Amino acid sequence: MNKKSTLHRLVILLVLALLTGCTFGFDSTTSPLPSDGSGGSTDQGGDTAQVVQIIDGDTIDVRFPDGTRERVRYVGMNTPERDEVCYSEAKQANALFVEGKTVRLVKDVSDTDQYDRLLRYVYVGDLFVNRALVEQGYAEAVVYDPDRAHYDEFVSLEKQAASARRGCHPSGIFNDNSYTR
Repeated sequence: MNKKSTLHRLVILLVLALLTGCTFGFDSTTSPLPSDGSGGSTDQGGDTAQVVQIIDGDTIDVRFPDGTRERVRYVGMNTPERDEVCYSEAKQANALFVEGKTVRLVKDVSDTDQYDRLLRYVYVGDLFVNRALVEQGYAEAVVYDPDRAHYDEFVSLEKQAASARRGCHPSGIFNDNSYTR
């Protein structure tokens, strides 16, 4: 799916939410893409895969071109867990960005976590998904050493999202005053 159809899908979902009286929570004054069009990162390379399942706000299952299926945990950010407030909203935001799409997966330092999930920055075209989820307020910035390439950027974006009360921030779910896990 190209950028135009992705934008079209987002606009349709936002209009439907407004018509039904629901609020999805995206701040229409903030684009998930930076104004310079860079997608928030100059990272190149990585592996491409097809998203086959949305697990939650920061985890997906993908299928690589060779047919192997892997679970991917987004690096540098964290979203609410299944039993926490704003879980559904964060999962829905993630799905809006990546569901059924081809993604580019970029490694920081670590390959996998303790649960054997791939640790990656996730891109859909020029959209840096990890960054967009933090910027829109559906994820908090966290550092899981040694993976910290975008840590400072994510902390800054989280502070802006909290100040603007975007996404999950009004719920208080991210108010633990910590950026480490």
